[in-house]
Amino acid sequence: MKVHQFLTSYSYGDAIGNEAFEIRNFLREQGYESEIFALFYHPKYADRIINYLEYDRYSHEDNIVIFHFSIGSPVSKKFMRVPDKKVIIYHNITPHTFFLDYHRVLAKDCYKGRIELKSFTGKVDLALGDSQYNEQELKEAGFARTGVLPLVMDFDKFSTKTVPVLDKLFNDGKTNILFVGRIIPNKKVEDVLKNFHLYQEHFNADSRLFVVGEYRGFERYLSALHNLAAKLGIKNLHFTGHIPDNELISYFKLAHLYLHMSEHEGFCAPVPESFYLDIPVVAFNAGAVKETMNNGGILVNRKDYIRIAALMDHILTDALLKKKILATQQEALKKYFKNETGKILLKYLKDL
Repeated sequence: MKVHQFLTSYSYGDAIGNEAFEIRNFLREQGYESEIFALFYHPKYADRIINYLEYDRYSHEDNIVIFHFSIGSPVSKKFMRVPDKKVIIYHNITPHTFFLDYHRVLAKDCYKGRIELKSFTGKVDLALGDSQYNEQELKEAGFARTGVLPLVMDFDKFSTKTVPVLDKLFNDGKTNILFVGRIIPNKKVEDVLKNFHLYQEHFNADSRLFVVGEYRGFERYLSALHNLAAKLGIKNLHFTGHIPDNELISYFKLAHLYLHMSEHEGFCAPVPESFYLDIPVVAFNAGAVKETMNNGGILVNRKDYIRIAALMDHILTDALLKKKILATQQEALKKYFKNETGKILLKYLKDL
């Protein structure tokens, strides 16, 4: 039996693409033939991706093909037409309403994606969510056979050497607050800015905020964030844009606290990544964030900005509290290691 994977897009640094690559490697280690097929992919990954239109040469009714579904695309039609056993891994689709004011094309693709998801009901052998939150959406959409496959995390990348110039620039005694993710409206980066502004103004003037993530296509949203930062008078704010892995790892390792205010997440990869690096996490309870945190870190249920700012200060100045939080994070982290997730995946595949 061969197990192949479909993606719409394999972007540089993208969590779904990284998961597909980790799954492919794990399956090969277990003796399965496995390839990744995609519509779009970064040139950096040309050696690991095959165009999805070429799948007919690989297709067979005894194969299993796994489709990482996260947005509407032509890949869906190809996936539905092959005779292979079919599995979808649902990474959730952001509600289109978040994008109406900033990116009409993406709003359309997200709207169509949720319609496409329902079209898969009764036509796939298994539908997996990468969280229970996502599995619940699959059940509500009408899928009969569902399950949960936690996102495969690549923690090995954190052994990569950091960038010396970033360490020299930013390892200077300031308190570094970090947010990582695409600079898009559902991530509510404006709320990260508001929290940081109050933390900087009332608790720690010697602080800095890193906002790390891709913003191409959302320049209007980025401009609005810059205008907000200027209005609030935030100092030491750094938008990095899209950066290579070694720079991303550098920013993680420079951080003293990770702050996440997103209002829609099907998973939240920077949370377990922060856990792995012993960075205390404060995150807003929305979507699958609570589940991703797995009783680790600090979860806030209300966006009371001054109270969150005070909480951040308390964590960063109370060594005993920070130690207790980091202990909860290390315990929460155990479910994300590759071998554990791999065992779950193999069981699903063997059941098919």
